[in-house]
Amino acid sequence: MQKAFRDIDTILVSILSALVLLAIGIVPTLAQEPLPSWNDTQAKTRIMEFVKATVTEGGPDFVAQQDRIAVFDNDGTLWSEQPYYTQLGFVLDRVKTLAPQHPEWKTKEPFKSVLGDDLTGVAKGGERGMVELAMATHAGMTTDEFNDIVAKWFTEAKHPKTGKPYTEMTYLPMRELLDYLRANGFVTYIVSGGGVEFMRPVTETLYGIPPEQVVGSTILTEYAIVGDLPVLKRLPKINFIDDGPGKPVGINEFIGRKPIFAAGNSDGDYEMMRWTTVAKKSFAMLVHHTDAGREYAYDRQSAFGKLDKALEEANRRNWLVVDMKADWKKIFSFE
Repeated sequence: MQKAFRDIDTILVSILSALVLLAIGIVPTLAQEPLPSWNDTQAKTRIMEFVKATVTEGGPDFVAQQDRIAVFDNDGTLWSEQPYYTQLGFVLDRVKTLAPQHPEWKTKEPFKSVLGDDLTGVAKGGERGMVELAMATHAGMTTDEFNDIVAKWFTEAKHPKTGKPYTEMTYLPMRELLDYLRANGFVTYIVSGGGVEFMRPVTETLYGIPPEQVVGSTILTEYAIVGDLPVLKRLPKINFIDDGPGKPVGINEFIGRKPIFAAGNSDGDYEMMRWTTVAKKSFAMLVHHTDAGREYAYDRQSAFGKLDKALEEANRRNWLVVDMKADWKKIFSFE
């Protein structure tokens, strides 16, 4: 009988404690499982085992916090890159906005194809055509003016397939992975072939990655005085391409520490992953687009985000290949 009374007292104390916490605004919550949008497959297990080994002091694979550097590609790794790169969508819209000031574009390629919504014609222009489009739409203004143009575009532009804002086309499982790594002492960086000043206005909001932790391709800028005010002017000349072999160079130049974790989705990330995984205590993963229903399915033959060589070598290099269809419960937060 006395035991029964003690049990009742324990229950009453628990209830009273909960009521007190609620009264002062503290709501007890259960700890959320890491990576909730990931299925319980080998991919999730491997990621969590690596992180656990990395942060376990005294363990053979422990890595000091200052060396826990994680780098992520952006296009196709953190946000959608189909049916074309997000920045190409910006370029196409920007050409149409500027067209009234350039009547010659009606007959000049690749601008003619852009104005005619002929993506095949745009592609025929090759790298030279893309550079010409980029210079016409990204240069001839100050850095502040360009940031404002980009920020405004992101508030208005919609993805051509889903009709959603481009800012909603980020991968929920990857955002959870960024949060998970940071909760375990990692510093997360974006290392992308995209224009650095195109990404920086939105990366902190989308991924929790501030502008100073974004490495990307750049065009030349110069200091100038305009109306007695100092500005940085964007010039029509490429400065640095942060893709392929340029990625390790960019990491070394702008981050200054070698990463132990690298995530990508294409052959443009191959050199970054090779360089990262030279170290024994390291991890690399490829996002493999296999879900045509919820997103897209593509790899070796794709014009955007081609994944061939890296996919071929992933197994023997012990790189994790994440199967979007099998490994992710959700792809986008709006599902």
